[in-house]
Amino acid sequence: MLVSLTVGKVDAGVAVLLTQDNRLIEFPSVLLPSNITSGSIVDITVARNHGAEAANIAAFQALQKRILNTYGIHTPTPPVLRLRNATQTSLVLEWDPINLATASLKSLSLYRNGSKAGSIPRPLEMLSTKISGLAIHTEYTFHLVLRTTAGTFQSEKLVCRTHKMTDLSGITVTPGIMPPQQKDALAAALDRIGGKMIDTVRIDTTHFVCTEGRGPLWEKAVEMNIPVVRPEWVDACEAEGTIVSVRGYYLNADPKLRQIGHGPASQQRQRTSTVSTTAPSTHTGSQTNLPSRAAEPSEPSVPEAPTTPFPGAETNGHAKESESQDETPPPPPPKDEAPEKTEEPEEESKGEEPNGTNGTEPASHDENEQLEEKEAPTEKADTSDVSDQKKPKGTEGDEKLDEVPL
Repeated sequence: MLVSLTVGKVDAGVAVLLTQDNRLIEFPSVLLPSNITSGSIVDITVARNHGAEAANIAAFQALQKRILNTYGIHTPTPPVLRLRNATQTSLVLEWDPINLATASLKSLSLYRNGSKAGSIPRPLEMLSTKISGLAIHTEYTFHLVLRTTAGTFQSEKLVCRTHKMTDLSGITVTPGIMPPQQKDALAAALDRIGGKMIDTVRIDTTHFVCTEGRGPLWEKAVEMNIPVVRPEWVDACEAEGTIVSVRGYYLNADPKLRQIGHGPASQQRQRTSTVSTTAPSTHTGSQTNLPSRAAEPSEPSVPEAPTTPFPGAETNGHAKESESQDETPPPPPPKDEAPEKTEEPEEESKGEEPNGTNGTEPASHDENEQLEEKEAPTEKADTSDVSDQKKPKGTEGDEKLDEVPL
C-alpha cells in the first residue's frame, strides 16, 4: 500500500505529515530521508509482515509451555513420617527429604496428639528427630505440617506406642573399644533379647558399650549425651528380663551400685528359691532358727499323712509330734522357789494349748518363741513364774514343760 504524505514541519524528533484530506500525522523524523524539509512529499509503503508474526507466536507459545512445566505440573508433596526406633521413654521419628518443587519453604512443624510439639530446625537438612521424656507403654499420635509459598501440606498421622519395661527390643547399641570375644558375646546377648547393634553413633543409639573410654565413636557418644556403659549392663538386662539402671554400669562406677533382683526374672528366681527352702533341714533343737510367727489355729482332726514334699517337713509352723517327743525337756525348777499362782496366768495357760493336742503334750517351739517375745521386756521375771504360766490347766505334776530362756 503506497501512501503520499506532505511534510509540514520537521523537528529534531518528530515530523508533522499532512494527508490529502488535511489530517495531521506525527512521524519520527529519524525515519525520513536526511534532505527532507517542509513542503516535501514522501511516499510511504505499508505491508503486513507474516513471517514476523509467526515468529512472535512461536516464541510466545514456548514461553507459555515453560511456565506451565515449571509452575503448573510439579508441586510440593506432603511429607512422609515413619517410626525408626522406640524405647520405654523415647521415640525416634524420621521422614523422607522434603520436596518443595518450585515453591519456597516457610516452616516444618511436628504435632503430637493434635498439639504443636515444635518446629524442625533446618528442615531441608534434618530428616529425623528424637522425642524423649515420654510415659512408659503409652500411645502417641504424630504428624508433620509443611508450609510453603505454594500452600500447606500435612503428612499422614503416625500412631506410636512406647515399650514396656520388659520389652528389650528397643535397645540399640554402638560398640566401642573392647576385646573381640567380649564383643561377640555382646552381639549374641543382643540377639537373644531382640536388641540391635549398629557400627556408628546415630540419633537412635540408646547406649554406647565399651571397656575403654577413648576413640572417635566414644567422643561422639559423649557429645550426644548417650549413656556409656560396660558390656555387663546388657547381661544384667538379659538376666533380669527388664531395663536395668545404668548407674552401676558406667566405666568408672562402683560395682556395688549394681542392684540386681528387682526384675521379673529375679522375682521368679526368688519364688523358686523360697519353694526350695521350705524343705526342712536336720533339726538341731535350736529355737533361734524356728519361725517367729504365731501358730495358726486349726480344728483337731484325725491325723493324716504328711503332705510336705520331704520327710520331716513342718506344716503350719509346727514340728512333727515325733520330733517334739524326741526332745528331752530340761529339769523343772525347785519346788521351794515356785511363786504363788495368780488367776491371770491360769487364764492365759488355758488358751496356750497346742492345736490338735491335749494338755499332756509338750508345747511347740513356736509357742515358746512367742512367750519369749512377750517376756523379753521384763528381764527381772522369774523363770519359775514363766514355767508355771506355761503349764496347761490340770497338768501340774504330770508333765514338765521346757523352760523359756530370758
